[in-house]
Amino acid sequence: MTAGTGAPPGTRLALFDLDHTLLTGDSDALWCDFLMLRRVVDPAVFAAANTDMDSRYRAGKAGAQEFCEFYVSTLTGMTRTTGEALRKEFLDKVIRPRIPADARALVERHRQAGDVLVMTTATNRFITELTAIEFGIEHLIATEIEEFHGAFTGRTRDVLNMREGKVTRLSDWLAKRGWPQVMMGEATFYSDSINDLPLLSVVGTPVVVDADAKLAAEAGRRGWRSMAFQRA
Repeated sequence: MTAGTGAPPGTRLALFDLDHTLLTGDSDALWCDFLMLRRVVDPAVFAAANTDMDSRYRAGKAGAQEFCEFYVSTLTGMTRTTGEALRKEFLDKVIRPRIPADARALVERHRQAGDVLVMTTATNRFITELTAIEFGIEHLIATEIEEFHGAFTGRTRDVLNMREGKVTRLSDWLAKRGWPQVMMGEATFYSDSINDLPLLSVVGTPVVVDADAKLAAEAGRRGWRSMAFQRA
């Protein structure tokens, strides 16, 4: 599907959040744990901060900029070349074992239906690219990372793909392809988190998956469909 071309008639988007939805756990928090285990970052500095950030994000209490830049800071000074072996090991040892069979089956059902598959995540692109490939999801909308002279600066760039930013980034993504904005209103979106309420509120079919308490209550009020995955 090429940028600048109209979407084929009948094309529908299937949008998937990653952390605590398709994945059991949060890939940012797991990345920090992995880096601490490998002594790439100092456990004495990151352990408590990582736990605190993960819990505050799930409760919808962490600021978007604060959340994203805390985790992107773990990449400061790293190049794509030096980081490649790390993220491949991360996928193999940490991510794959945390992907429920139910999540793979859900993505496959939408693939068989001919839907356009999009992973939309607040986690940065460098960490999540290989996970999207693992699922066979062609399109990834993620938080982008600033680079300078071939190395990550530890800062984000552009609109963060979090909360209201997920709506903005999806709208921009459609526009770049010359696809109508109405496709957002016809899309299905799967998420676990109250942080995704803005995007859940504008798609045609919002589905909550193992929802947090706040989202479960909101979904109940709005009559949204709810799913639970069998997780290890």
